[in-house]
Amino acid sequence: MSKQIKVLLINGSPRENGNTFTMLSWVKEGLEKEGINAEIYQLGRKDIKTCKSCWGCMKTGKCWQEDPVMDELIEKIVAADGIIIGSPTYYADVPGVVKTFIDRTVPFAIKNTLNRKVGAAVVMARRGGAIHVYDTINHWFGINGMITIGSTYWNDGYNPNVTDQHEVEKDSEAKNTMKNLAENMAFVLKRIVE
Repeated sequence: MSKQIKVLLINGSPRENGNTFTMLSWVKEGLEKEGINAEIYQLGRKDIKTCKSCWGCMKTGKCWQEDPVMDELIEKIVAADGIIIGSPTYYADVPGVVKTFIDRTVPFAIKNTLNRKVGAAVVMARRGGAIHVYDTINHWFGINGMITIGSTYWNDGYNPNVTDQHEVEKDSEAKNTMKNLAENMAFVLKRIVE
């Protein structure tokens, strides 16, 4: 394999080192064991501008708004072979910053920028609503023509005590699911890049 494979893991949680980060770290560790370059990008506490629905990006392929966070994130996404979006569950969906990010990537779909890249959702929940979060993220992969990766179960984890980030460590099923997700993603990426 001559090309270094890159995976960008986006942490949509405002808790920089919380439960979502822990689950993404498990995937990152698995990808690195497979020789894949993996980076976690902290989106959750950053301010990004909302979509103004002006459709200017339909003409230029780029949003007219000055937004250094989105510019940096878009650059990293374009350079990556695989993208994992990690998100906590907020009222049975992604938090606002993740939805804003999704809304602002309309130019990707217009220009087929992400077509045939590999994507996976990683979802953290206290008790319920995780499947809707999983669907929101996977719909973004689908509309962008990406190849979606699953694991041995849904790519999610549970922690009834969300304020204690170490509680997710007790979810052995989630840890195993993230390990298998990394292996599945590596398997597909290596065959695409060959």
